[in-house]
Amino acid sequence: VQLQASGGGLVQAGGSLRLSCAASGFTFSNYHMGWFRQAPGKEREFVAEISWSGRNADYADSAKDRFIISRDNAKNTMYLQMNSMISDDTAVYYCAVKIGSVYKWWGQGTLVTVSS
Repeated sequence: VQLQASGGGLVQAGGSLRLSCAASGFTFSNYHMGWFRQAPGKEREFVAEISWSGRNADYADSAKDRFIISRDNAKNTMYLQMNSMISDDTAVYYCAVKIGSVYKWWGQGTLVTVSS
């Protein structure tokens, strides 16, 4: 199993970024997927989740109305569109695969820095 997160970088407050998570080594379309993030000195936290079909999504309160999670099962790729970004969005962002009710397979993370 490989999960390759990309798209991180430096963005000004109010700006946008789109993260990608390229998956391989498993049947991507069979699994719910999620994004998590870990800010410096803080615990890793849930950001968003998308169902295997892409029809259903769930968001942390901090991401609602600003972030959009999506997936392209034909490309084995998941995305996180982040808009109206704020300094609190600064973190390493991870993608993960949900096995049953638990996230077990994790990618290496991509760093997002929001400058104010």
